[in-house]
Amino acid sequence: MSRRTRAHVFVSGRVQGVYYRVNTRDAAREKGVDGWVRNLADGRVEAVFEGPEDAVESMVEWCHTGSPAADVEGVEVEYDDPEGEEGFEVRR
Repeated sequence: MSRRTRAHVFVSGRVQGVYYRVNTRDAAREKGVDGWVRNLADGRVEAVFEGPEDAVESMVEWCHTGSPAADVEGVEVEYDDPEGEEGFEVRR
């Protein structure tokens, strides 16, 4: 049983208006990862993933590609202790 971790991710590139958030939510739910995702005013997407280390790591990897229409240029990630996120939602 791998321990729970939290990843705070900022994704840059063409990641807004390409269903990036919805695809992120679907992928996270599929992997059993909790957290949220939202668009930022500067054009980036911000996300938090909480769950087993391997599942969170696979979501961070997923962000490098993202939705089929996205063109990801960069992914910044910071790891932290879980804060008890439950479920996964798209924030506006």
